[in-house]
Amino acid sequence: MKELKSILKSIKNKEFQPIYFFYGNEPYFIDLAVKHFETDALDETEKAFDQKVFYGKDISLEEVIAVARQYPMIAQKQLVIYKEAQMSTLKPSDKKAVEAYVNNPSDTTILVIAYKDESDGGRKKEGGKTLSKLFGKHKMLYESSKVKEWQLAAHIQGEIAQMNLESDPDIPQLLADYMGDNLSRIANELEKLRLVMKPGDKITKDIVEKHIGISKLYNHFELQRAIAARNYEKAMRIAFYMAKDPKSNFSLTIGTLYSFFSKLTICCSMKGSSDSEIMSAIKMSPNQSYFYKEYKEAATKYSLKDCTRIISILREMDMKNKGMGGTLNEEDIYKELTYKILNIDKIKVKVL
Repeated sequence: MKELKSILKSIKNKEFQPIYFFYGNEPYFIDLAVKHFETDALDETEKAFDQKVFYGKDISLEEVIAVARQYPMIAQKQLVIYKEAQMSTLKPSDKKAVEAYVNNPSDTTILVIAYKDESDGGRKKEGGKTLSKLFGKHKMLYESSKVKEWQLAAHIQGEIAQMNLESDPDIPQLLADYMGDNLSRIANELEKLRLVMKPGDKITKDIVEKHIGISKLYNHFELQRAIAARNYEKAMRIAFYMAKDPKSNFSLTIGTLYSFFSKLTICCSMKGSSDSEIMSAIKMSPNQSYFYKEYKEAATKYSLKDCTRIISILREMDMKNKGMGGTLNEEDIYKELTYKILNIDKIKVKVL
């Protein structure tokens, strides 16, 4: 959510708009914004009288609007929060109440509505679409979208910097590969590190292994690096370890390698292009040159044909992992996958 920093700053400075409609498919940013309103908008005495929290499963939006029209008891402004608004079916009377209120909101109320668009098959709920248009017309809409895969490492780096900590260059990507796009989990794990570190300290792989539980030697990131370097001995050693580790997640391994070889395919297809052009094509910012070197080196070890065949292998192994097209146990599937990728130029592959 691009406006989040300015919203949190305005809450701290007690500078409020009359209405905030938080909407989107990323619950983390919505929850974070609402939490700051709950914690910092009113002081403790005012909260007891003028902070009201409602939930979509219990009350309609029309009823919440009616509460928003009331006057505060002791504070200059009352805070009315409507959580999980998506749990309430939007009726014509709700829409009518919203239309009237956005045109003439109470100047003694801060109305905060949290609508998490839990899309059905990628389609947004009609109620959410309707409300986003209504509030959007009045610049009261704040959209919370999923962080894209290629933006995760940068997001994590930003969170680390905000905690006044530093990190080794590959830590953000390691955490992104391990935890995926679950921003709440990422925030919780980083909070663990903040509690045991001092401002200015550097997050290393040793610290991550000790406090988060990601092995500094045997993880998806290190497996990818060993495969990228075509280091047979190291890659197979990591694969053997991960195969025996009950905490290993093969689906995550597939996802990590699929992302890597998809980008490497682009790199191999753009031979002769400048580094900046290739980095732009694979969604890498200039400050990610540390990781780009890995792709550049891997492009000397894998051809374009190799990459397309490896992607077919990844699809095949993903199907086997899901019980389609034959099955393998967790230990065998790690070893077979790694062996096939490293020997891609020596084996037959059915292109999927």
